[in-house]
Amino acid sequence: MKVRIAPSILSANFARLGDEVRQAVEAGIEIIHVDVMDGHFVPNITVGPLVVKALKPLAQELGFLLDVHLMIEHPELYIDDFIHAGADLLTVHVEACPHLHRVIQQIHAGGIKAGVTLNPATPLISLEEILSEVDLVLIMSVNPGFGGQSYIPSSTIKIARLKQMLAKRDLSHIELQVDGGIAPDTVEEVVKAGATILVAGSAVFNSKASISDNIKALERAIARAMASDDQGAVA
Repeated sequence: MKVRIAPSILSANFARLGDEVRQAVEAGIEIIHVDVMDGHFVPNITVGPLVVKALKPLAQELGFLLDVHLMIEHPELYIDDFIHAGADLLTVHVEACPHLHRVIQQIHAGGIKAGVTLNPATPLISLEEILSEVDLVLIMSVNPGFGGQSYIPSSTIKIARLKQMLAKRDLSHIELQVDGGIAPDTVEEVVKAGATILVAGSAVFNSKASISDNIKALERAIARAMASDDQGAVA
């Protein structure tokens, strides 16, 4: 499965959001990640459906997907709003959904893809009964709430175990997304462990280099990881 980068607008300059998203897509990005936080489930407040709605015309013009990650309590109350705003994929947290199966059904009933997310301390066993119903699983490799955090090293083993879980159940078509601390120096181990979508915020949107150059640096790291895997398979 192709490994793709999903820049998170959490780290973008909101005064120039449309322009920065355009730059990312023109550099080859196919997915834009929107982090929604409510100040309750996580200790921060970010954006809502209006930002998704504002980005939708640009998504239609340039052909990228809007991947919306709901880090909120009672996500079922807002799912229809985000679908109507233009989300292509909605991801909810296991920890926020006591009736997770119903919430996944609600997302699918809206005609879009559904994902499920695990916080760093939440075990993979919590996915046992829902795995076959989702299109994507997101492993948080930092504690959610703020951008720019360091990658939690134990996440690598968790990603690899999830990859094995998917393979054993013949569910390898499910995307394995990783969010938190993704940078050129962490990409290789994450990709080798099995990630197929890498959410990157401050590694893409920063003042150190252009958006295009930052994306190229991540892509080079992905290419090295894939080449290393291929060599290992041949050996």
